[in-house]
Amino acid sequence: EIGPGQGALTEPLLDACDGSLQVVELDRDLIPILRVKFFNAKNLQIHESDALKFDFGSLAQQAPLRVVGNLPYNISTPLMFHLLTFGTQIKDMHFMLQKEVVERMVAQPSTPAYGRLSVMLQYHLQMDYLITVPPGAFEPAPKVESAFVRCVPHATLPFIAKDEAVFAKVVLAAFS
Repeated sequence: EIGPGQGALTEPLLDACDGSLQVVELDRDLIPILRVKFFNAKNLQIHESDALKFDFGSLAQQAPLRVVGNLPYNISTPLMFHLLTFGTQIKDMHFMLQKEVVERMVAQPSTPAYGRLSVMLQYHLQMDYLITVPPGAFEPAPKVESAFVRCVPHATLPFIAKDEAVFAKVVLAAFS
């Protein structure tokens, strides 16, 4: 789990988890809260780290990762690109994000939301918009709607770029 905060999602994840639950939290003030709240959880490991720099591959020793989180809106795009670098080690990802970001992630060609994010993520992942979450579902309520998205790495890429770095540069230039 990325960004467990005070553990609202962590608790049901622990109940549903067969193996270990690894959480990555940057906020040093929240780490002690998590340690106290889950002191009895034998299958929980807390990593005090910046998810944008964290080596998620280090957690994929026994099985591919299932990554979840209610991602901070301001880092959602760079975090998604960081997670793509661990593609073969990830089974699936489920995230709550700002609705506009999810709409861009799943956008189809010739739609207003279609852009660099759509192309680059869909190249690597099957993207599914799951549900919209209204502001009232949070305390305090944000000023934006959220949405839940599922991202599953393609077993076989839909097409193969001869050079992914060049592909990324062309996509960036095309949408600049």
